Amino acid sequence: MTLKPIFFFAVALVVVSCSSAHSEQLLVEGLRHLRIEGPREWTEFPNAPDDHSINVQFESSVNEREVTLVVQQQDVKQRWNVAINGKQLGRLRVNENDMLVYFPVPANLLRASENALQIEQATQRNAVTDDVRIGNIRLLDRKLEDVLSEATCELTVVEASSGSPLPSRITVLNSDGALQSVGASSGENLAIRPGTIYSSNGSASFGLPAGSYTIYAGRGFEYSVDQIHLTVALGQTVQRTLQLVREVDTTGLVACDTHVHTLTHSGHGDATVEERMITLAAEGIEMPVATDHNVQIDHRPFALQANVEQYFTPVIGNEVTTRLGHVNIFPVTSAAEVPDHTLPSWQAILDAIYATPNVRVAILNHARDEHTQVTPFGPLLHNAVAGENIEGWHFGFNAMEVVNSSSTQTDILQLFHDWMAVLNRGYHVTPVGSSDSHDVGRHFVGQARTYIRCDDQAPGNIEVSNAIDQFLQGEVLVSYGLLTKLVVEDSFHSGQMANANGNTVRLKVHVLGPHWTQASRLRIYRNGQEIASRDISNTPADLATGVKAIEEFSFPKPKHDVHFVAIATGPGISDLYWKTAKPYQPKSPDWQAQVIGCSGAVWLDADQDGVATSAHEYAREIFTNANGDLKAMLTVLADFDAATAIQAAHMVQNAGVSLLEDSNQASIKNAASHTRLGFAQYLDAWRETQLAKFDH
Repeated sequence: MTLKPIFFFAVALVVVSCSSAHSEQLLVEGLRHLRIEGPREWTEFPNAPDDHSINVQFESSVNEREVTLVVQQQDVKQRWNVAINGKQLGRLRVNENDMLVYFPVPANLLRASENALQIEQATQRNAVTDDVRIGNIRLLDRKLEDVLSEATCELTVVEASSGSPLPSRITVLNSDGALQSVGASSGENLAIRPGTIYSSNGSASFGLPAGSYTIYAGRGFEYSVDQIHLTVALGQTVQRTLQLVREVDTTGLVACDTHVHTLTHSGHGDATVEERMITLAAEGIEMPVATDHNVQIDHRPFALQANVEQYFTPVIGNEVTTRLGHVNIFPVTSAAEVPDHTLPSWQAILDAIYATPNVRVAILNHARDEHTQVTPFGPLLHNAVAGENIEGWHFGFNAMEVVNSSSTQTDILQLFHDWMAVLNRGYHVTPVGSSDSHDVGRHFVGQARTYIRCDDQAPGNIEVSNAIDQFLQGEVLVSYGLLTKLVVEDSFHSGQMANANGNTVRLKVHVLGPHWTQASRLRIYRNGQEIASRDISNTPADLATGVKAIEEFSFPKPKHDVHFVAIATGPGISDLYWKTAKPYQPKSPDWQAQVIGCSGAVWLDADQDGVATSAHEYAREIFTNANGDLKAMLTVLADFDAATAIQAAHMVQNAGVSLLEDSNQASIKNAASHTRLGFAQYLDAWRETQLAKFDH
């Protein structure tokens, strides 16, 4: 094939000599911002795109053998077709990360004169906005297999102190920092995507084009990341070893991902069940729950087949995918009948779930996401500060996702506030971090996770029933790049009920994370109200590796029972070995990536009656004793907190008394400051529900 440079639409098409034997044709220089009609997706992109597609004419000669097209892509969330001369070569990867993708161009597809390259969004125009950058497109004069095997890289990843091989994730970047496709395919021990190699045994051999690369190795949140730089020449084989250190002390904590999918059994995404076993071991998940849609899959045979059974204990679950929301359930017996996902109400759905043999956990998934035109915690159905469904739907869940790394929120704290409001409503609900991973490399397994306080000495033989006991008790920590441990009065952990004998209550918080994450802010919540906030961005030099901050707090002991929660946040990860994803259903084009670690709730038994009494229960007693009289309630609420005032306001409004009436507003203005705050927060949320109904 003879490559002929031409100029078209101000794009220089040049021949670049790569070696004495190889050449390439540059079809598009630089990256172009593309978008079909519609508003921009993110403010990092200009208002107006460069174009809605790529259409390039170029000259060539007939290719008598296969040649290769190379495309750099960034921020691709929808389907984009790639075609030459009207023949589709394939699609860009649905993956927001910066990567190089390769397409074989069949023999005799190129013409002896003018040829046409087209890259366009496959989704119907005006349907879905997708701001992307596509470019640096080259045509190489050799087949794909040869391009990706010019050199060979043989890597071993080991635990630094022992030298023992470790399951791991390997990330390969080219000299421009993009994920580099490699010359290897998924197999017995490897799961491979562009620039991402998962190894179940710590070894990987793969091809690369001649050039310079940066290679990273890691093993999930608890481990360090090692990196090497190398340059490989045509025909060269290089051997390297990368070493990992366990930096985050999670002794006595089991790493659980309650939301794990496969292409094999869910029918979408790209991770086969065989690949999933490799990725679970490599990301350090010790108790994965199989939650394919409306099926119940046992991963144990697949783990045995992959020789990774020593690294994790699989649990059978199911994402019961209904038109009213998605619910992860577990554990399930392998022979159990699948719950009916077509039932018409939460009550019926949850009744069917709990009637399924062995099921003890029902997690409300991604409650702020819209599916089948239903957003469980959207304002049309849910009062966010009262923690209650305004249509009276039965709330029988005993856990809810507060962070889902495949479905992050524009406001990362939103679901955490929702969860604390649900606690105030009187529901005992465990907070959950999960990945919802359907993929190998895009939204990867275990990025968000839940740590359960139980015996972790044998990851391949975890006592699941005990772990679930602890999970349901709330003895968990939620991790998405950070881990936040809260201890009250030196003794009481997440999920436990604390006592404080003096006039103050003391809290101690440890914020943990590997060297490649940062913590910047620590917040303390009491009954969902923020009562302290500290900058923790400067880690003291004397802290151990893996410890970001140790902070102590002292507060006046409240008169009534409350729950405490500690949440640490930090800047998101831009490095491609653990990049934090953009929001799945963004509420704004403005967004700031963050990592987060959240303790479970620690209840303070202030009245020492041995029972954790919620704000809702206190408010119900106040409402009943006052016979719904607002002025009488406001007087009593002075001895309580804003969370109790919110619950009381909800009861008054639901009783048919308008809080917006002038006389009631006057009474509220004379109430205690925390009571006024609670009523104001309630009315803001109530107005949001009314606007949602009006818009609906």
